[in-house]
Amino acid sequence: MIKVLIIEDDPMVAEINKIYTEKNKNFEVYKICNNGADALTLLSKTKIDLIILDVFMPKMNGIEFLKKIREKGILLDVIIVTSSHDADKLDTVLKFGAIDYLIKPFKYERFNSALENFLNKHTLLNKNKEINQCDIDKLTKFKGKTLPVNLPKGFHKITLSRISTFMKNNNYYFTSEEVATKLNLSKVTTRKYLNYMEEINLISSNIKYGTIGRPTTEYLWNR
Repeated sequence: MIKVLIIEDDPMVAEINKIYTEKNKNFEVYKICNNGADALTLLSKTKIDLIILDVFMPKMNGIEFLKKIREKGILLDVIIVTSSHDADKLDTVLKFGAIDYLIKPFKYERFNSALENFLNKHTLLNKNKEINQCDIDKLTKFKGKTLPVNLPKGFHKITLSRISTFMKNNNYYFTSEEVATKLNLSKVTTRKYLNYMEEINLISSNIKYGTIGRPTTEYLWNR
């Protein structure tokens, strides 16, 4: 069982993260801390396998916490869960070893995908004394970035290639409507392909809430 520490100052978000985490039977939440300072004290006494970390918190924010544990030589895997769209913050946490970055609000499927990616790495590295190149490729940049050979019924390789190339070459969030317009495709077709690309971990989605109207779903290529 993977022991998880959630660091989140919003009680409602923390509870959602806990429910989502324990919905996957391989994980259990050991504790929820509402700031980085308390979490740092806990880590000095308790063995944790994975941290789910917010960025904006009192006493010690997520970035300060991440820097501090690295200074102390604590090499735990960390998944960032935050409302921040700031590219500088993303760049910083990735350089300090965060293994994933989820922007609130997010779908359960995306959250669970982050857990499963961690679990695959954890299992591989803890069950094998030696690994081969194929194993390494699964854990690094080659994972999930190649188009599948066999597509579901009704999907076409050329269309999938066009959409995936566009998303890969544009490091920005796009709605399905925006992608459809830029590639001169139907909105229904584009949405179908984007949903499939998210299922196979080529892209990630983020729900954006505006002041007027329904929330929109945006998609970003997984780097």
